[in-house]
Amino acid sequence: MTPVLYTKSGCPWCAEARRVLDDAQVSYHERNVSGDPAAFEDMRRLSGQTFAPVLDWEGKILSDFGAVELVPFLVSCGIPLAA
Repeated sequence: MTPVLYTKSGCPWCAEARRVLDDAQVSYHERNVSGDPAAFEDMRRLSGQTFAPVLDWEGKILSDFGAVELVPFLVSCGIPLAA
């Protein structure tokens, strides 16, 4: 199952999340919720909020985060990251 990253256009935290995932060579599917009501509703339903980014990792949800929260989350999901 490919993780899903919900983002918004112009969101600096979303850009940071993409960078961290790309640097870790993590494959993911990005859904930009700006202008996509169905994606926005999915993000809201999963996270219980309207803030981005939201990462759905096989049902494990990380919402409204920055790199400080994303890195330990990835490690907890078994992704080896350089210290």
